[in-house]
Amino acid sequence: MDEFLIAVDAEDRPLHAVEKMSAHREGILHRAFSIFLFDTQGRVLLQQRALGKYHSPGLWSNSCCGHPRPGEETGAAALRRLHEELGLRCALQPVTAFLYREAVSAELVEHEYDHVFVGIAHGPPQPDPGEVREWRWLALPDLHRELARAPAHFTIWLHRIAERFGPEGLGAWRERALATH
Repeated sequence: MDEFLIAVDAEDRPLHAVEKMSAHREGILHRAFSIFLFDTQGRVLLQQRALGKYHSPGLWSNSCCGHPRPGEETGAAALRRLHEELGLRCALQPVTAFLYREAVSAELVEHEYDHVFVGIAHGPPQPDPGEVREWRWLALPDLHRELARAPAHFTIWLHRIAERFGPEGLGAWRERALATH
């Protein structure tokens, strides 16, 4: 079954629905979200993408990512996807949004207006094996060290978020999530 995304302009204004694979093959700017979940000790939840994913299989990434569907509010889509992918339900807070464009393979491009959400996970994830190969909790300083030491093991969007917002930005997101817990 075809999945449709929301094509947007550089100000995140919706333009039209676009088929998911077409958006990624043609590099069409579309709305997306990235979720960073923390535990009560302040560690971030990372997931390793399932080997069957159509791009970036086997790479480590932030807790969860996805796309709202046409007519779906971005925050509602993030909650939906968090449950579908990781079997988790928790409150999410928006922290920022940014635009990026990166090739993820010779044929596919991620060109996204990415909305970033944070939350506190209560209990371990129960991931869908078709989406997630493995998961782990990691302290933020360790995440930044691993990104520098083994960059090829991580998704390009996690790199872009870490570069753009830095350890201070991710640390502030963690503190914000913990403060409202």
